[in-house]
Amino acid sequence: MKYFNLLVLFVVLVACQPQTSYDIIIKNGLVYDGTNSEPIRVDIAINADTIAKIGKLKNSRATRSIDATDLVVSPGFIDTHAHLDPLNNLLRLAHSESAIRQGVTTSIGGPDGGGVPANFSFASFLDTLETVGVGMNMGFMTGHNRVRRTVMNLDNRAPTAEELSEMVEMVDRAMDEGAFGLSTGLKYLPGNFAALDEVIELSKAAAQKGGIYTTHLRDEGLKIMDAVEETLEISKQADILVVLTHHKVIGKPMWGKSDATLARVDEARSQGIQVMIDQYPYNASHTGLSILIPSWARAGGQEQFEARVSDAKLRKQIKKEIIFNILNDRGGEDLRRIQFSRVSWKPELEGQTLYDWLVMEGIEPTIENGAEMVIQGQLNGGAGCIFHAMDEADVENIMTHPLTMIASDGRLSEPGVGHPHPRAYGTFPRVLGRYVRERGLLSLQEAIYKMTALPAETFGIHNRGQIKVGKKADISIFNANEIIDNATFTEPHQYPSGMVYVLVNGKLAVDQSQFMGIRAGELLRKNNL
Repeated sequence: MKYFNLLVLFVVLVACQPQTSYDIIIKNGLVYDGTNSEPIRVDIAINADTIAKIGKLKNSRATRSIDATDLVVSPGFIDTHAHLDPLNNLLRLAHSESAIRQGVTTSIGGPDGGGVPANFSFASFLDTLETVGVGMNMGFMTGHNRVRRTVMNLDNRAPTAEELSEMVEMVDRAMDEGAFGLSTGLKYLPGNFAALDEVIELSKAAAQKGGIYTTHLRDEGLKIMDAVEETLEISKQADILVVLTHHKVIGKPMWGKSDATLARVDEARSQGIQVMIDQYPYNASHTGLSILIPSWARAGGQEQFEARVSDAKLRKQIKKEIIFNILNDRGGEDLRRIQFSRVSWKPELEGQTLYDWLVMEGIEPTIENGAEMVIQGQLNGGAGCIFHAMDEADVENIMTHPLTMIASDGRLSEPGVGHPHPRAYGTFPRVLGRYVRERGLLSLQEAIYKMTALPAETFGIHNRGQIKVGKKADISIFNANEIIDNATFTEPHQYPSGMVYVLVNGKLAVDQSQFMGIRAGELLRKNNL
């Protein structure tokens, strides 16, 4: 009887224990906290937009309970290089479905020197998006190309002292208004016209406000080592953390040279230079058809380009340099490696190649004729292209480097519109499915670290990127045995498989694999984190 009474007392005491109540509890999942640590099986409690408790939460209740048995629970992925532009596309797709379905909860826009649209101040642009509402968290870089074009148009010259001062002031103001740093696209116009000292001065302005520097290198082909050295010099002179963004090696003559670029990065780090890398997991790039045209030929804008190709002597030189780029750079020595993605003046070309276009027109598909068609395409208004000019071995080599973060370099996309690079739909599941599960190139915890805590630390996003009490409840929950990208270069409009739940600031943006269309994202301002 004595023992029976004690048992009854124990049951009563347990029953009388107050139950803690939460908004959401995620139970029974294998939790990877983002820090490259071994996973543990624990529960996670969320209140509002914040992780409130981690542990065994048996004596707790919640408005919504998620059973994550047999699933991986990870911090939401942070995309360090996303093309959240043009503005009309961003506003139309503000719910961010193509990113969120991958498990992405935060993206950094304004890469490659782009920044925010020219008709907005940095602050007013963020305010506009905040009013509309966004599906995932978004932060932005201020872009050197946008700044230079605003002050100097497409002039191929050095800035005057007054012009440089104005550009520095623009960067300084953008940093005050929330920019994460300065981005450059030194391969593109007008950034290609800027000398080293100009970029250093603008980088100093970003550094003084705690910003970082991300760069599309001046060259990713034959002169890539010079371009890496230029970036390291910027880091030293401006005392700024630099990111070799979407790092790759372009063109057959350079395949295998990632060994040299990565060795130089390691050497620089040993010398105290602040340098990081991000990368998308594909052996094809995406940019404008104009990348094949020498920059001098497009100085001053489209009218000047038209004038130059109307001059027989200049056209001959332009064509010669395009042929060189097809053979040694983005063209990959083969017109079939140049695939159209967006062609407003001939939509039937989307998904087809430069080789296909020549065949359509009844023209012999030679490299020389291909160069002529590149000129014609630019005269028509240009086009977006996928360039299959990278080697898979370099992709894998860069991916395994300990300083490499994962980034999409993708644009928000929707089924049926254009022919985007498949990275817009598949970047993060591709790493988890193909390179972790199928190839064993990375461990799951390493891959998650490259997508979460590492980019959060690099960009100074201190309240995200980890499963930790007090952090924002950005969480991705997926089946590690099923996660995979489905988008291909021939059929890009396909969402990935295996992503079961995605929470953005504590709200379910994907629920049991269904996209919910909510806009729970925040506009991130670097100076307010």
